[in-house]
Amino acid sequence: MLRGAAAGAAGTTALNAVSYLDMVLRGRPASQAPAEVVRRLAGSAGTALPGGREQRANRAEALGALSGSAVGVGVGALAGLLRRAGLRLPTAVGGPLLGAVAMAASDVPLAALGISDPRSWSRLDWISDVVPHLVYGVTTHAALVAGLREQERRAPVAPPPASVLARAAALGAASGCRSSAGLTAVALTSARTDRGLAGRLASGTGRAVAGSMAAGELVIDKLPSTPSRLAPPSLGARTLSGGTSAAAVAHRDGHDPVLPALVGALGAVGMSVLATRLRGSGSRWLGTDLPGAFAEDGLAALLGWLGARRPAT
Repeated sequence: MLRGAAAGAAGTTALNAVSYLDMVLRGRPASQAPAEVVRRLAGSAGTALPGGREQRANRAEALGALSGSAVGVGVGALAGLLRRAGLRLPTAVGGPLLGAVAMAASDVPLAALGISDPRSWSRLDWISDVVPHLVYGVTTHAALVAGLREQERRAPVAPPPASVLARAAALGAASGCRSSAGLTAVALTSARTDRGLAGRLASGTGRAVAGSMAAGELVIDKLPSTPSRLAPPSLGARTLSGGTSAAAVAHRDGHDPVLPALVGALGAVGMSVLATRLRGSGSRWLGTDLPGAFAEDGLAALLGWLGARRPAT
């Protein structure tokens, strides 16, 4: 992850260099979009940047630039984790993919906050956005590969098989249904002698805590006052639970846990969104949310069992 972050920093430097060169050649001003994103997010959070008008503008500009650096370094760290998990792509493929991820991380907030509509961009606007991000992706991927080549030659890591990733997705989906479902399933299907977190969850205390959380969540889920699972605290907890439970099972069964953890986290987010929409549709159709809630209880239990059970030998 640290090597990936360092590669992302190199890619961010290359992106900035290309952007500044474009400003020199075209004589265009620096983009104010990152600063506007900061201002909009601060307004949505009900806070204000401190200082007078000029100071607020300077702080917004600085925070916008820092956020761009954070995206570049973060995407690089993610690339490092994926490579550690066994994902090996040539720079001709991995570079453009990393560039596309970084570009989406920059452009999606602009569209979501109503700052800019990519559909109205001219061809020159798209070139000015695509080329620097492509340079970022290729530079980041090349730097990452160069930094890890000797280490990977000495200690190669085999990617987990598809069955492990499928079980990770099931655990993530179970956590998207009920945030405690994935970890509870790991606790009930593991033994104290198992390695890592699975063994600790299988202890008497671990099973008692997991079971109590699961039982409490079955009740809380059906209360009218329960906040949406898509609220940041709830969604964050489900994402963490999905990734952690998937990593624990992979480690327990002797596989590298990095890629399963990512699959589990993504599965939790996807199921959270899907279940929210299905529950809402069912409630409007039936006039009550309870049938959908009980059906989701059963689905969470089934997915948890499928994801955490030991593979047949």
